[in-house]
Amino acid sequence: MTNSSSPQTSPYQSLSLHLKRLRLPHMLNHWETLEHQAMQEQWSYAQFLLALCELEVDRRWSLRLKRALQEAQLPVAKTVSNFEWGHLPNLNPAPLMQLSTDTGWLERAENCLIFGPSGVGKTHLAAAVARAVVELGKRAKFFTATTLVQQLQQAKQQLQLPASLKKLDRYDLLVIDDLGYVKKSEAETSVLFELIAHRYERHSLLVTANQPFSQWNAIFADDMMTVAAVDRLVHHALIVDIQTDSYRKRAAATRSAQSAPQNTAP
Repeated sequence: MTNSSSPQTSPYQSLSLHLKRLRLPHMLNHWETLEHQAMQEQWSYAQFLLALCELEVDRRWSLRLKRALQEAQLPVAKTVSNFEWGHLPNLNPAPLMQLSTDTGWLERAENCLIFGPSGVGKTHLAAAVARAVVELGKRAKFFTATTLVQQLQQAKQQLQLPASLKKLDRYDLLVIDDLGYVKKSEAETSVLFELIAHRYERHSLLVTANQPFSQWNAIFADDMMTVAAVDRLVHHALIVDIQTDSYRKRAAATRSAQSAPQNTAP
């Protein structure tokens, strides 16, 4: 009497099972199509395996990038490529482009400070640089200055400020937008100074502001605190000064000119 044996699992079935167990659903969904292409084009075994692995790597990178961008909370659709550089004819874009393509400045804990009046594109540039470094594998977080200060104030009231500052250390780049809108009060500026001092030579800051340094005594309540904050920010920093008309002001002028009645000769 012979024992009946269970039917043998085919290599195709085993491969699918192993891919499920290894939690490689993208490979599982595409390996048969890729195998057909490999046979048609006479790939080597190594070429087939490489192509299969590249599919998985690309998928994981896309998912990681999506999560990182959600975490960064950047303004929508602000990139280096869609910034209107022609609006700033006197600005050399090369230094900012360098920040967008080389993360060495983040590894050296350097800063970037962007100054200029309202509406000239400071927020766009800050968000664009932050998005670029996220796409290069770094972590960034975007805050308006008022929102960040409010969060830090709340943490300080709850005796959690050191923990909150340490939590922000997870980000290679912290963007503080519109610093000049922080109200001049000891409670607000003290937590802002503590953040600047905490990240000094440890992690990078990208700050935008309407006021030049000479007017920062309107931000910090104490002159000594102002000097100390500026000193820490500029020690290792790229400083970008934008002097041009507001986008919104220029757009309004254009619309006004287009809607004005045209004089016609009699």
